[in-house]
Amino acid sequence: MSLKDRTLFVTGASRGIGRAIALRAARDGANVAIAAKTAEAHPRLQGTIFTVAEEVEAAGGRALPLAVDVRDESRIASAMSETAERFGGIDICVNNASAISLTPTLQTPMKRFDLMFAVNVRATFATTQAALPFLLRSPRAHVLNLAPPLHMDARWFQPHLAYTMSKYGMSMCVLGWAAELAGKVAVNALWPKTAIATAAIEMLGGPAMLDAARTPEIVADAACWVLTRPRTTTGNFFIDEDVLREAGVRDFDKYAVSPGTPLMPDLFL
Repeated sequence: MSLKDRTLFVTGASRGIGRAIALRAARDGANVAIAAKTAEAHPRLQGTIFTVAEEVEAAGGRALPLAVDVRDESRIASAMSETAERFGGIDICVNNASAISLTPTLQTPMKRFDLMFAVNVRATFATTQAALPFLLRSPRAHVLNLAPPLHMDARWFQPHLAYTMSKYGMSMCVLGWAAELAGKVAVNALWPKTAIATAAIEMLGGPAMLDAARTPEIVADAACWVLTRPRTTTGNFFIDEDVLREAGVRDFDKYAVSPGTPLMPDLFL
């Protein structure tokens, strides 16, 4: 039930959910490769690969900050090799990096469409592909995609077709890899039941939406539970609150940004 001494490669780990997963794993004593673009401080967003690396080390883990643009498959491959060389292998690949635009068709520029498909679908495929040679050598190999459950109903596509297609692409990877890698690598998806307080949520809905959200730590705690399951636990679309209830958690107020404020359900649930 611990990630001690396991090596995680986490994309988009300089802030938000990726950072929270990195820190949660570090508290178990894990090795964490922090793969993200932000190597220098952003004028409006907190966190870089180096500040998170410092936090990981302070929390009890070992860190490797890696400047990675997940749209660059050659950089993904070299970063994966650096991780394996530093820590002696790779046990877990967390595909967390994501791009979002909740826009209808006429308000979705093709540049934004291409970005979502490059980061959400292509990068998930490329990162896992690069991780597989190392994962297949691990007795505790796991791929975790931050992706929603698949519901093939028009209401999930109508408001923001391009974004839904890109996130469902990550979900379809879970189905395919779980079958392709059965018995070798566990592959699962994890998704939040409510809005999560990230920079993207603040950009989309401002302070009011943040107040109706939970902190990224709920997703990180759920991710730890999923990642400590045996390899036979594969092909699932887990929801963070459901996972933690099964694990025995009863106090969810600790995850609320503003306890007592009604929570906003996630847009895919």
